[in-house]
Amino acid sequence: MQRRKRLFHSPMVSALILIVGALTVGPVVMLIIGSFSQGIGALGKFTTEKYVTAYSDPMLPQVLVNTVIFTLGCASFSTVLGGLIAYLSVRTDIPFKGLFRVLPVVPMMIPHVLFAAAWIVLLNPTNGMLNLFLRNLFGFLSGPFNIYSLGGMIFLEGMLDLPVTYLVISPAMYSFDTTLEEASRVCGASNLLTLRRITLPILKPAFLATFTLAIIRSLAAFAVPSMVGMPGRIHVLTTYVYRIISIGWAPDYGKAAAIGLIVLGVSIALIYVYRRLVSESSQYVTVTGKGYRPTVVELGRARYSLFAFCSLLFCFLVAIPLITLIYMSFLPYSMIPSARAVSLMSLRNWRTVLETPVVLRALGNSVFLALAGATLGILLSVFVAYIIVKVKSKGSAILEALTFLSFSFPGMIIGVGFMWFLVQTPLYATIWGLLIAYIATYIPYGVRPLRSAFMQIDYELEESARVFGASFLRALKDIVVPLIAPGVVSAWILMACMFIRELSVSVVLSRPGTEVLTVQIMKLANDGLWGQVAALGIIMIGVSSALVLVATLLRIPVAHVD
Repeated sequence: MQRRKRLFHSPMVSALILIVGALTVGPVVMLIIGSFSQGIGALGKFTTEKYVTAYSDPMLPQVLVNTVIFTLGCASFSTVLGGLIAYLSVRTDIPFKGLFRVLPVVPMMIPHVLFAAAWIVLLNPTNGMLNLFLRNLFGFLSGPFNIYSLGGMIFLEGMLDLPVTYLVISPAMYSFDTTLEEASRVCGASNLLTLRRITLPILKPAFLATFTLAIIRSLAAFAVPSMVGMPGRIHVLTTYVYRIISIGWAPDYGKAAAIGLIVLGVSIALIYVYRRLVSESSQYVTVTGKGYRPTVVELGRARYSLFAFCSLLFCFLVAIPLITLIYMSFLPYSMIPSARAVSLMSLRNWRTVLETPVVLRALGNSVFLALAGATLGILLSVFVAYIIVKVKSKGSAILEALTFLSFSFPGMIIGVGFMWFLVQTPLYATIWGLLIAYIATYIPYGVRPLRSAFMQIDYELEESARVFGASFLRALKDIVVPLIAPGVVSAWILMACMFIRELSVSVVLSRPGTEVLTVQIMKLANDGLWGQVAALGIIMIGVSSALVLVATLLRIPVAHVD
């Protein structure tokens, strides 16, 4: 039976390997070929000129220095914050700890481009609302804060990466056996000394894995570096590549590909290190079946001050950006709250964005990409996840490696790869090209939750259906998929939200007629139209929330399948 099962799935495994390989490896191969080509219209005419031009650019050393400072700063900042929130919400008696286990995930619903826009409105050195308020209050000649700086970039990107670092570290906090800490306290050690000598050393692999993942995310970051770094003339590798392909009459995609290979190579190496660290952390498991009993660390008087700190942090992450966007959407220009500001409030920004043809087209394109892309992506993810979990073979191992390979691909760089990949096809500069690039970039976000769902389904259920004459597809449709319906809906919601907020791939591939919301918001921000940015951003958040709400409501009848 097992041999027949492998033979039956062999054609499907081969087909999925070809499809997923084309989506993930294909753009990388074309990126390499493109870096040796004379131009986007001269594919195949090989030259090393692009490498010579790229690596002899006098601007490149400073870009590399900025990139190192930015990535290490963001990774350190987000890892420390994520570790602190995870420790407080899991291991201590901080008030409302249940709420703090949910709040760190909420900022993932706010697109990075809108988060950056809100803080630019507040901390712009010339007319930022917070800077204006402080100048009026203390008589400063200039704003004390400058968001257009390397420090401002690290602050914003570090805050945006906090949900990810929290989600990676918190499981390690849950699985930590507190008897080791109790033994330390019996010997007279304080809570702080126990944390430093016992807890942190054992959790070191988890923290190193989190730090590595944060470096990967900040290395691929584009929204914050483009909206904050470029106006301040602080370039990192992603904005440097964007500058190559967006400035001038003839974008140099070959030079962009040559530079992009640096980012791609480093990202792949870091993903390898990350996976090694995650596997190494299993060696430090301290929870066993011998009377494990989780205990809570009492913070004493510090619990309220730490509660206030966490509350302030989540205000920075969610409340302040959202309130700023809503407030700015009704104003003609940036001004601190006052009676005059209230008198100038109107719906002009809302009417402008809703009456602009390019904005309406971008809205329609984003909704289409979210609905169609997430649906096709989940359809592919169901088959991929099934093969990975249920078919144990070399082919399924290859498929799994190909699927999660795109985790290491920075969106900006893979966008350049897709530019070379699609340029000789009818899909070039079309909405369908964007659709394929989206699915290829975010397929791991569909496969990962579905893989967990499939692991809970026993193969005997399929065998029972086969006994009664059901085909493989019929058994999958009638037996397996209904049982994993909650996982399917959750994965669909995640992919749809990712497609709505996607920027780095879109900014490379979108053309007139294929605009999307995030690219349009970035263009409005570059023109200083912050009121329209805020109005369009609220619409964007509303669309994402509506998708989540509708999918959640549809989940109710689907999930209850006998």
